[in-house]
Amino acid sequence: MENITFLGGGSFGTALSVMLGKKGSSITLWDRKTSVVEDINIKKENIKYLPNIIIPSNVLATTELDKAIENSKYIVLAVPSHAVRTLCRDIKEFITKDKVIISIAKGIDEESGDRLSQVIKSELNTESIVILSGPSHAEEVALDIPTTVVVSSENMDIAKEVQDLFMTNKFRVYTNEDLIGVEVGGAVKNIIALAAGISDGIGYGDNTKAALMTRGMSEIVKIGTKLGGKKETFYGLAGMGDLIVTCTSMHSRNRRAGILIGKGLTTEEACREVGMVVEGVKACKAFYKLSCKLEVNMPITEILYKVLFQDKDAKYGVYELMTRDKKNEI
Repeated sequence: MENITFLGGGSFGTALSVMLGKKGSSITLWDRKTSVVEDINIKKENIKYLPNIIIPSNVLATTELDKAIENSKYIVLAVPSHAVRTLCRDIKEFITKDKVIISIAKGIDEESGDRLSQVIKSELNTESIVILSGPSHAEEVALDIPTTVVVSSENMDIAKEVQDLFMTNKFRVYTNEDLIGVEVGGAVKNIIALAAGISDGIGYGDNTKAALMTRGMSEIVKIGTKLGGKKETFYGLAGMGDLIVTCTSMHSRNRRAGILIGKGLTTEEACREVGMVVEGVKACKAFYKLSCKLEVNMPITEILYKVLFQDKDAKYGVYELMTRDKKNEI
């Protein structure tokens, strides 16, 4: 079996490590935090990010980047989207041409507006990059609950390698040639999930959430196709599939943060209470700026941006959405 390295000891990276460890692969998991590494190696549990899950003996953790990378062909970037560029710079000297880089983060670079595959390519000067996305909460993957995801790359032969690498009888992996669509769908759905959580926190019901999800899908399609993605991709796993799971599940940190904001907490307070990175916050800022630049109408994203960063009252934001000029749905 292959040697695989996960860079980042968060919940999803740990869950995939557990899954691939059970499959028989030799896993090295790197994290900056000594406490996380010690818990994995000694207690065989990631107490901070994925408690109550037993980690197989063939998953070993380290704080040393060079040792983590040297013997693995497959390097999984398991850090939040805003940390991808810095991590790539940290590992650049250890990345040889034979290594395959797999990113499991969902977002875009806030400053440049680049997709994560573009960030990785520019920093590591490699073509061997695969994006893994889709509706896949770490808590369920770690428990072997049936899950389906999608992988995409500019090199689909390598994507098929990764498909085989990750496929199990409980974790089904599809391929999709639309790299842009897969990346954009996975990033924008976090914005809508955050808005759906705010709706829940205010106390609105299923009607409101259905409206947010449906009109949110419209925004995903508009910005995604404008950037070059294919419409069909957004109705698949990386778009609609991920949108459904993040808008409806309490495993979703975006939804949980949104609920807290809807109940009156500030953005900073909500993110602090969730205790993990809330990707929708950074995605909202990035895609709001991008939508303005590209002149793409994204009203939910715009209102959420004002709620998160300009202290707009969330209820009044909903009122503004509901009282816009009437229009045809399609």
